[in-house]
Amino acid sequence: MANERSFYNEILIEHNLHPYHKYALDDAHLEHEGINPSCGDDIILQLKLNENDVITDGSFTGSGCAISQASADIMLDLVIGRPKEEALHLADLFLNMIQGKATEEDLEELEEAGALQDISHMPARVKCAVLGWHTLEEMLKNSENIREEHLQHCD
Repeated sequence: MANERSFYNEILIEHNLHPYHKYALDDAHLEHEGINPSCGDDIILQLKLNENDVITDGSFTGSGCAISQASADIMLDLVIGRPKEEALHLADLFLNMIQGKATEEDLEELEEAGALQDISHMPARVKCAVLGWHTLEEMLKNSENIREEHLQHCD
């Protein structure tokens, strides 16, 4: 158990102090702001998708606690290079994990994001951990609605 917590702490610290994806993304195709009103965490998530709806690049900007910032960075590590539908699936798995409903297979699929599993036992930190994931989910689901409306108007 101590080794698991140490691993969790190392991942959180690394992604918080040295976030790979924290910058403004030029020419992003999608952009969405997520706010946690209970603590003031605020991120702007930006993504680039190719013609096959594969996420080719992503970034975030904003401010917040170590957990919200690290979780957003870990999320982008996981979803870049994957189709939009797979990213939505991973978001569902992460949200289930935070609710304490993840299987061992789910944790394996979540890769490094599975290290945040213990946050499910910290109710005050749950909103911090899920901010980036909810923002991703809202962005991608809204992009589907925009595309469907566009296609309907083109018929």
